[in-house]
Amino acid sequence: MLLIVAIIAACGCTGAGIAPVSSQDGGEMITITDSLGRTVTVPKDPASVVCSGAGCLRYLTYLQEQDRIVGVDDIELRETIFDARPYSLANPQFRSLPMIGEFRGADDPEKIAVLAPDVIFKTYVDSADDADELSAKTGVPVVALGYGDLGTYRDDMYASLRLMATVLDAEERGEAVIAFFDDRIADLDTRTADIPADRKKTVYIGGIAYQGPHGFQSTEPLYPPFLSVNANNAAAEAGTTHADVAKEKIVEWDPGILFVDLSTLQTDPSAIDELGTDPAYLGLTAVKSGEVYGVLPYNWYTQNHGSIIADAYYIGTVLYPDRFADVDPAAEADEIYTFLVGEPVFSEMNELFGGYVFTRLSLSA
Repeated sequence: MLLIVAIIAACGCTGAGIAPVSSQDGGEMITITDSLGRTVTVPKDPASVVCSGAGCLRYLTYLQEQDRIVGVDDIELRETIFDARPYSLANPQFRSLPMIGEFRGADDPEKIAVLAPDVIFKTYVDSADDADELSAKTGVPVVALGYGDLGTYRDDMYASLRLMATVLDAEERGEAVIAFFDDRIADLDTRTADIPADRKKTVYIGGIAYQGPHGFQSTEPLYPPFLSVNANNAAAEAGTTHADVAKEKIVEWDPGILFVDLSTLQTDPSAIDELGTDPAYLGLTAVKSGEVYGVLPYNWYTQNHGSIIADAYYIGTVLYPDRFADVDPAAEADEIYTFLVGEPVFSEMNELFGGYVFTRLSLSA
């Protein structure tokens, strides 16, 4: 019991911010404030970690610290036909690591305790109590991270990257990753911000994954790549979160250009099948003119930020070819992935999705 109390105390707090303290074995410890406002004392530059929850291992990979991982969510161990997670494709060694629990953060504390990592990083934690409970059950400090996004919650994303980088003694890389995203976002905006409204065709994207694959009615009113290139999203009126819009509404909008998130290939019929066979969709202007294009899935074990940027560049070449004449979308994607995950994995992903990525889609009944 005394040992358990001591462990919990070590995982608790002594103050806000980031402060160095001493550990009993002489190693440096720091006290940080995590994304839930918890103050947690952790080893500085830990030798071993686990990442629990959607996107957590992605951030570790962005920081080039994936070699510290000693166990993974079960999603990393699955054999699947489709995979749109560049960080995982670039690191096949994850498939040989021990499992720490089910995906989406359903941890098995006993399995984690056996691996004895120095730190647990965890995304999408419901409450401070949940983080404290996992720490108490495993004897390992838990650092909660807010995943954030490249839009409204970019500050949360950057704060989590900086927090993880601080613990891992990888601050320089953390700032480089943040600068990379800022530079790409600024470049996309500079290319498109001054395009007059009368030059903007109405666009729509269907087939977006949301806790699983969906058909063409599944869309995002705030689809990040559209926002990045200042596109006129027909579904913008449908709210602020994921939407399953009525087929009649899509027909009413009659967007001039259609995009398909290729995660839809996991379902039958896919959005591509629907566009090629449904009489309502066959009458759409974009279908009749062949203006239908495939893009990388972006929401796969939460948002893949690199794929969002890659999709935005491709969409820019379709909507405003004069503004993106210098962009080769596949090469741009590989440059993005090489920087973020260490490998140019675009071709591998494209092959998994039938070669449809960044192409004009052929629709047939």
